[in-house]
Amino acid sequence: MNERRILVIIPTYDEVENLPRIVPRVLAQDDRIDVLVVDDASPDGTGQIADELAAADPRVRVLHRPGKEGLGRAYLAGFRFGLDAGYDILFEMDADFSHPPDALPRLLALFDQADVVIGSRYVEGRVTVANWPMSRLLISYFGSIYARTITRMPVRDGTGGFNGWKREVLETVDLDRVQSNGYAFQIELKYRAWRAGFTLVESPILFTERDTGSSKMSKRIVREAVWRVWWLRLQDLFGRL
Repeated sequence: MNERRILVIIPTYDEVENLPRIVPRVLAQDDRIDVLVVDDASPDGTGQIADELAAADPRVRVLHRPGKEGLGRAYLAGFRFGLDAGYDILFEMDADFSHPPDALPRLLALFDQADVVIGSRYVEGRVTVANWPMSRLLISYFGSIYARTITRMPVRDGTGGFNGWKREVLETVDLDRVQSNGYAFQIELKYRAWRAGFTLVESPILFTERDTGSSKMSKRIVREAVWRVWWLRLQDLFGRL
């Protein structure tokens, strides 16, 4: 484990206040960690802040995209960048501190026993969420139950976005076949990894609602997650996954 190279991918859109706070916190967790900021042409100057952070620290990389294309597309671009650069473990992480940086060392230690490590809000019989509106909590919690029921995937937090992947997983699942973008992206990638025979492990985290900036959640993202789990299940049943 000591020799593994680790990349934490942080997608951004209008995170000018959060980005300069989150990047140093992530880097401080482990000397092997590098950060890749994937910015979707944020109009608030987030991309410029990312470039300044990269200029000041060689452990920070930046990938600029021409426009807002969604979370899933941002992570796929980040995964391809990380695989091409030779990283061994690639993490997904939000820029708004909803995913606690200090959980990274504990999650990294789990790669000795798993191929995919999930920072979970709904494991060990608990709901570990702080300051979330009840409507968002209910959508997320029952959305994960819904996804688990339809796909039969043994993961309690299917929609969660604080996930780490061994490079072998991302190379095997064929990223070009991943079609989802929002919450459904997190479900689809986990499902493909599980059906490919990889080991998924969940570890509890405290998910905290952002205190700065605005959420990117939308009704369209929720609708996609509702129908996409059926699409995944049917594709799998007919051998087209």
